[in-house]
Order: sequence, then C-alpha cells, then structure tokens
Amino acid sequence: MKLSNKSRLQLTIQKFIFLLLFISCLGMLAWITNNYTYQFDLTANKRHSLSTNSVNLLNALDKAITVNAYTTDDITKKAVTEIINRYQRIKPNFNVNFLNPDIDIEQALKDGIVMNKPFAFVVYYNARMEHINSLSEHDISNALLRLNRRANQQVVFLSGHGERDIDGSDNRAYSEINQQLTETGFNLQTINLLENKIPEQTKLLVIAAPDMPYIQGELDRINTYLNQGGNLLWLTDPDKSSDNHHGLKDLATTLGLQLQSGVIVDNNTDLRQTLNIQHPAIIPVTEYFPHIITNTIRYNTLFPLSRGISPLTNEKIINNWQAVALFNSFGKSWAETGDLKEEIIFDSSTGDIAGPITIAVALHRSISDSNTASQRVVVIGDGDFLSDTYIGAGANLNLGLNIFNWLIGDDDLISVEVKPSPDTKLKLNDTQLAIIGFGFFLIIPLLLLITGFTLWYKRKNK
Repeated sequence: MKLSNKSRLQLTIQKFIFLLLFISCLGMLAWITNNYTYQFDLTANKRHSLSTNSVNLLNALDKAITVNAYTTDDITKKAVTEIINRYQRIKPNFNVNFLNPDIDIEQALKDGIVMNKPFAFVVYYNARMEHINSLSEHDISNALLRLNRRANQQVVFLSGHGERDIDGSDNRAYSEINQQLTETGFNLQTINLLENKIPEQTKLLVIAAPDMPYIQGELDRINTYLNQGGNLLWLTDPDKSSDNHHGLKDLATTLGLQLQSGVIVDNNTDLRQTLNIQHPAIIPVTEYFPHIITNTIRYNTLFPLSRGISPLTNEKIINNWQAVALFNSFGKSWAETGDLKEEIIFDSSTGDIAGPITIAVALHRSISDSNTASQRVVVIGDGDFLSDTYIGAGANLNLGLNIFNWLIGDDDLISVEVKPSPDTKLKLNDTQLAIIGFGFFLIIPLLLLITGFTLWYKRKNK
C-alpha cells in the first residue's frame, strides 16, 4: 500500500513524539534515582536493615557520630560505605572518615590504633571514643550505648551469702548477663557487706537470690543505702525453710510487699509440650503489663522455680512507694506449698494459692520536691531467669537488660538484639553427609558415564 505524503508526515511526527517521550521518561527516571532512594531487604530476619531498637537509639542521640575507618583495601571501603549508609538514612550526621594508617600517622596515634588486622574502627560520640572490632549492628549500637551512658554507672552485686556469682562458671552463675551489661557500658563489681560498705558511687544494688541470712549490721547498710535514695534489684528464690526471707522480711515490709510461700506451678501439659517445657515449675510468661520495662518485649520469657509477690495491704502506696506488677503467671497456675511431684494437684486446704500470681513488681517513689527524679526498685520472685542456663531462653536477656536500664534511669537506652539469619548454617547428620558425599562423588559421575556411553553406543550402531 502506497502512503501519501500526509500519512508519511504524520508517521514522522509520531516517531519524533515517541522519541521525545522516551527521552523524557529516561530523564525523569535518572532524576528520581538521583534524588530518591528506596531499598527492599528480602533477607531472613532483615539482616541488612537496622532493627527498630537501633533506629530508636539513633533517634535518641542528639549529637553527631563519627567513625574513623582505618583501611587501605577498596573492597573493605565499599563494605564500610554500604553499612554506614544504613545509619545515615536514619541519622544524616552519622559520618565516616577513611584513613590510611601509614599516612595518617598522627590521627592513628591519637586513636590508639594497632593494625593487627587489615582494618580498624573507632567510633566518636559526645567527645568520647570507643574501639570496635567490626561494623556489625551489634558492635556499633553497643559502642554507642557505652558512649552515651552517663559516667559512674556502678552496679554492685552483694556476695558472701550464696548469691549468684557474676564471674562464676556453674549453671547458676550470672557470667553471661555480666558480659552483656559490661558491653553496654555498665561497671559491675561484687562486695561482701561483712568486709566493705556499699560504695558511694553505687547506682544500683543487686541482691541476687541469697540462700544464707544477712546479719543485722549488713541489713543496716542496705537500709541506709535505700534511705539515701539508692536503686535496688532484689531477686528472691522460693524458700521453705524460713519466713524471714534470709533476714530481708523487713525490707519487703518497707516496700509494701509480701513474698508468698511455695513454688509457682502450671500443670498445663499442652502448653508445656508446645514450649518444650519439661517441668511444671518452669513458668512461661507471654503477656506483660504496660511498663517501660516490658513495652519492647515481644516474645515469651521463662521463670523456673518462682515464688509469688503480692501487696502487703490494700493500700496502693506504702512509704511513698508506688508498685506496678510487670507480669503474672497464667490463670491456671498456683503456688504449690507441698512437695513437687509428677502429679501435682491444687489443694487450697494445704495453703496452695490460686493463680494468676504476680512474679515481678516495679516500684518507684519521688526523691525530690520537683518530682524530676525517682528512686526505683524491682523485685522478682526468681533468680534463675538471668542465670547462664536460662538467659538465652526466649526474651530473658532482653527483659534483664531492660530492667537494669530502667533501674539506673536510662529510660531512653534499650537493649539491642543481634539479628542472626537462620540460613547461614547448614547442619547435617552423618547419614545426610554420607548421602551427599556418595551422591556427588560417586552416583552422579556414574550416571554421567552411563548416559554418555549409552548415547555413544546408540549412535555407533545406527
């Protein structure tokens, strides 16, 4: 078909219009990509995105952050840039300086750099510095927590009465929580009140489940510390031998609390099977009352061999202490005052207390006329949940870190979780390894040889 001159002109104009629109679209896409960025993180557990905790931490830091990265490797520089970009999208004044340790010698000496690796990193914030071994979110966020932590955050653990050992190696020890607290800027030490007074700079005193009684002189020192506005974490295990709570009954009375007798049990076999709990005295907690300590907890916690805590009277405020329950056991639980046996039955006539039962209480009271400062206490009817055996169960570690942060008044600092990916390790048993070994090194090569020989033989006989 022959086209007229008019039709040719129209087609030519359409081509130019299409070309113009196409070029305009390319220019628009170039402008959008240059001015706007959006990324999708499809990895397991969002490992290449900052956690909500880290984002909240960055938003709480009002000063500039600088990372001095010492490296000469271009691949390392590219990786560092990619990691820092995640922080800069949240906090624009998160800066990085690439330095050569062989050229920037003066700054390297100032930063105390020892190049025993191909790279070294120093984080600066609030006129303070911290060395970190890597640029993982865990290391960076913990370094920022330490840099922002106020000075002299001294935590004192009492010892000498069977309390949990923060440096011990047994299952009851608190070595893991000790390491976690130290990494985030706490200074931990233990003292025996028979030998030493409570240090003046103590920010928090911890009574970690003693099994021997304190004498009056030690109790006087604890009471003096509290009367002067000190903060306290009291962890107490069930104790059938005495109602005096190892000499601390008067402390409970002062706080307006009563420590119940017996061990909390929950003989719900279905729940235990779901959570893989072997003993009815290991109490899971899945729901929490509103409080700054529990607001960030999104997972269950486990409390083995716990005791209940209840108000001493119906009065809501005693000695100016305002008490708030943090969490309870389930409604079908109870405090068992008898021996723990395979078949545990609730019997109120023997003193068993029906659930739900409060396991942890947070208390605070004003210590100034302006009400801008408060004294804080947390009492928990279990000392095992922070032990090395159970610290990794559920959200036990996060709950513990939140408790310590709240007690020293760092409400804006939160625990930062490491986000592992479930697909980074492949675990195979011996049978699976044998199948894979024979498959790749014997069966597959034999199949290829047989297939090749078969094809060759058929072609030869055609």
